[in-house]
Amino acid sequence: MRLSQMQLEQKEWADRNFDNKKLHQPILGAAEEIGELAHSFLKMEQGIRGDKETHIANMKDAVGDCVIFLMDFCNQMDWDFEALVTDTWNHVKKRDWKKDALQDSAPSAG
Repeated sequence: MRLSQMQLEQKEWADRNFDNKKLHQPILGAAEEIGELAHSFLKMEQGIRGDKETHIANMKDAVGDCVIFLMDFCNQMDWDFEALVTDTWNHVKKRDWKKDALQDSAPSAG
């Protein structure tokens, strides 16, 4: 499924289920999901509160939920989620972090 179709479906679903939603709510939801992702990763690294498969399943769920919340925010802002992500990726993929890191560490001339 294309992200544009998913965004349309998400809008229809959110409008049907959350007609009084405030603009900040999907932002807070996305932030909460990032916290859940970090929590599951930490517990997996520590080897506690579940096995690796459970933590991985929880992390996958958190990533998916975060995307849905961000898509919801884009719907409220009337932004095209797929275009936004594509435009950003087209910018980011041109960066060369290894080359740029070497340039940043070079002494300045002056």
